[in-house]
Amino acid sequence: MQIALAPMEGLVDDILRDVLTQVGGIDWCVTEFIRVSDRALQPPAFLKLAPELARGAQTRAGVPLRVQLLGSDPTLLGESAAAACELGAPVIDLNFGCPAKTVNRSRGGAVLLNEPELLHSIVASVRRHTPAHIPVTAKMRLGYASSHGALECAQALESGGAAQLVVHARTKLDGYKPPAHWEWVARVQEVVKVPVYANGEIWTVDDWRRCREVCGVADVMLGRGLVSRPDLALQIRAFEAGEVLPPMSWQALLPLLQSFWRQAMHKLSPRYAPGRIKQWVAMLTRGYPEATALFDQLRRETDCQRIAALLGLEEQQPTNGLESREAISI
Repeated sequence: MQIALAPMEGLVDDILRDVLTQVGGIDWCVTEFIRVSDRALQPPAFLKLAPELARGAQTRAGVPLRVQLLGSDPTLLGESAAAACELGAPVIDLNFGCPAKTVNRSRGGAVLLNEPELLHSIVASVRRHTPAHIPVTAKMRLGYASSHGALECAQALESGGAAQLVVHARTKLDGYKPPAHWEWVARVQEVVKVPVYANGEIWTVDDWRRCREVCGVADVMLGRGLVSRPDLALQIRAFEAGEVLPPMSWQALLPLLQSFWRQAMHKLSPRYAPGRIKQWVAMLTRGYPEATALFDQLRRETDCQRIAALLGLEEQQPTNGLESREAISI
């Protein structure tokens, strides 16, 4: 069984990848999507969102990192993939699942599921431009407005050269509304020969167990569930081995929050760092009452020193930040 950490734009950046993979149980992770629009990308574009490429394409815990590209021009995507491979990307992943309106309006993400022939052309071009030993993989939803074309899209990706598919078991219009239609993952696996990963609405071990019963595939990609419960992958592995692992306590989780804040203060400007910690703490409220209390204290706090104190840290001096990309607001 393989367990992957999902590539969630604006959430799972290199800081959160570092922290979550330290917990354990994750086999590989993926960058936030790297957009390819009007020109092939150069090395700085990759290193900004995937600084792990300068460290052997691994997180500090040794978990391999894949590079994910998003766009609609087969040639530019192929050339960009070649550049990422030169930087050491071990796998090139292609995004055909992002539901964001701004992304879809610019012909990226899930909207491309309306054009199976283009899906094939994109994967085939990336496959031609990259070394044979570097796999090309793809992440897809079930479709844009409906799942009627899901099987055709999966077959188009496979025939283009995709060595693996991750299926988020909802359409673009479904967004993130439950339920996830895991039965469609089984249908996709029936029509392709490459491995298929199930993704979507796996928040607990019970969710994972039911997902596996419904879709029959062994491999999963965890997104919001793992961000909300950082030990979810370890919990799943323990269950698979017939063991019971006590859930991670708040006391064990707090050092991860502290590590996250230290890195956010180093990388981000004081204007944006508070939003990032609030974002993660808000998601942790799903499983930790202590996170609810902490979020209530953080909600309107913008002073970095006071945030450090709330996290139990001694005085932290903010840097100017290496990046000013605004995080998702809470």
